[in-house]
Amino acid sequence: MTNIDYKVIVGLEIHVQLATRTKMFCGCELIFAAEPNSRVCPVCLGLPGALPVMNKQAVEFAILTALSLNCKVAEFTKWDRKSYYYPDLPKNYQISQYDLPIGSTGFIEIPLPDGKVKKIRIRRVHLEEDAGKNIHSEGNFSQVDLNRAGTPLLEIVTEPDINSAEEVRLLAIELQRIVRFLGVSEADMQKGHMRFEPNVNLHIKKDNNEYKTPITEIKNLNSFKALEKSVAFEAQRQLAEFLDSGKVMQSGNKKTLGWDDIREVTVLQREKEEAHDYRYFPDPDLVPVVVNKKWLVEIKTKLCELPLTMQNRFVSEYGLSDYDAGVLTADKAAAEFFDNTVKAGGDAKRICNLVTQTGLKIANEKNCKVSQLGISPQKLAELAKMVEAGQISATASVTIFEKMTQSESAPQQIAESLNLLQKSDEGELEKIVDEVIAANPQAVEDAKSGDKKSKKANGFLMGQVMQKTKGTANPQVVAKILSSKLNKGI
Repeated sequence: MTNIDYKVIVGLEIHVQLATRTKMFCGCELIFAAEPNSRVCPVCLGLPGALPVMNKQAVEFAILTALSLNCKVAEFTKWDRKSYYYPDLPKNYQISQYDLPIGSTGFIEIPLPDGKVKKIRIRRVHLEEDAGKNIHSEGNFSQVDLNRAGTPLLEIVTEPDINSAEEVRLLAIELQRIVRFLGVSEADMQKGHMRFEPNVNLHIKKDNNEYKTPITEIKNLNSFKALEKSVAFEAQRQLAEFLDSGKVMQSGNKKTLGWDDIREVTVLQREKEEAHDYRYFPDPDLVPVVVNKKWLVEIKTKLCELPLTMQNRFVSEYGLSDYDAGVLTADKAAAEFFDNTVKAGGDAKRICNLVTQTGLKIANEKNCKVSQLGISPQKLAELAKMVEAGQISATASVTIFEKMTQSESAPQQIAESLNLLQKSDEGELEKIVDEVIAANPQAVEDAKSGDKKSKKANGFLMGQVMQKTKGTANPQVVAKILSSKLNKGI
């Protein structure tokens, strides 16, 4: 089965909750985990006579995202009613955009593991409102919480340009970075801010013919792990089904599947509705959106350097590895803090280590951004310079970093107060090295022997010097003096 020639074809639909203060068409405040049905009003409850008013901030966030995805922004678009009945949809229709999306024909670039970049086309970007939430965990009945009803959602639809489960995950990660950099969404998947729906099928070559398996849509995935695993499973399931039954794509409805996280399998939910089943028609209660040049220019000024561009710059300008640059650009605040610190002076790699290995750890413990730790880029650059100059050890820099989050003192002052400044005076250190050599003749002989014992003995002698100086000796200076004396035969 694994030797058959086939290609995985995936198109991805992504729903992004926008970081507005209020809902899409009413003034109800958006608060995560608020008491059920406490953030509702006649508009989002769908009561007769209640009229919607669109959220300008949500429209601007949608346009900003479309621009970042290289989309053509529509000069004119309208609102449509997408009709269907479900308990968490009080109006029995969802306000969405159908034939005139706010953005179209764009693309996103994703970094691949081999260092290459792949371009995935974006078919459309449109705005809509979310439904409420059905709750089935309280007993042998269901409940409905409408706090989420009317939440502004941005739906992003790609072309079927994705060819592996790994690529699907990488695209989702990149899109999360983009919307966070733009500030249009928190993109916290544990809070449901991003949901993914991949459409999967296979193109199979057999006996000089190409066969296409039926397309299936996997609904409401809210983690990168579930997204990747579900696509990988579904591809293998479709391949097995084809080999067993020869089933290929047919006209008619495609299937909608769910993902069972426990069993790690896709499960059939229903036949997929086609567009005409939703009976789309223009919403008579909402005016169209007209994007004039002045408004578009104003929104364009809010574009920032996007994460992949910044990541590539960190590699080319600062000599960072792709991995380190990727870690930094996973969070805009950390990336900008690093960038500003490098510009303030100091070695980029040293600063990267301080930010990623120490700063992010402390920030995570304090539940804040690394830029909110109270350390200015100038002070961190000063700390990095001290390490490079051999004034302090890399280990001491971690201690000083931690103290800097608790004090406004400069790193030099903290190092002095904690006795962390390294001794680099060769005359002073030579006396200590002589004492260690005199006290450890066997280790000296082993170090001079050049055999397997040599490295261990050298390490022992170095350790003895560091112990005598209570860790304040500059290791490079000590190593230089020790090597000179051992090579000369003392």
